[in-house]
Amino acid sequence: MKNDAKTQKPKSLLETAVDKTDDVKGQFKAGLGAIKGNEKQKFVVPDTRKITGSLDIDTSTKEKYPLENRWDYAVEYDKETFFIEVHPGSTSEIPTVLAKLNWLKKWLKEKAPAINALKPKSKQPYHWVYTNKFAILPNSKYARQLAQLNLTPVKQWDYSALG
Repeated sequence: MKNDAKTQKPKSLLETAVDKTDDVKGQFKAGLGAIKGNEKQKFVVPDTRKITGSLDIDTSTKEKYPLENRWDYAVEYDKETFFIEVHPGSTSEIPTVLAKLNWLKKWLKEKAPAINALKPKSKQPYHWVYTNKFAILPNSKYARQLAQLNLTPVKQWDYSALG
């Protein structure tokens, strides 16, 4: 009899954490499978084999939290999980993105501690990738507010560019 435990591919850390989180249980997708359509083009990594999985937090939690500003995605790259919001990059959208970030942090702490534990220790875990054009003046109070949160909108989530 063959030992399936030895031949079965180990689960990713994010997949294990998702399975422990009632709000999103069963919603883990391999690679960038949870990322919607053309938004996948906004993810740039040096080695695509290290993208072990993703979670569409927004869609997975929409029914349970229909009136909340929900964050978009969690993506596991090289055994670290990053939280990425794909959203228009204009001044008028800053309050919405900040509300989403606040919701995410609270949700991770209260409802998804296993996922929260996967945040990178040496890199910024939260990222805003803007859609279409970027319209936030660089020296505005809004840009400074985002800089204080280390949430400067970027055109693409580029792992190599992370600090």
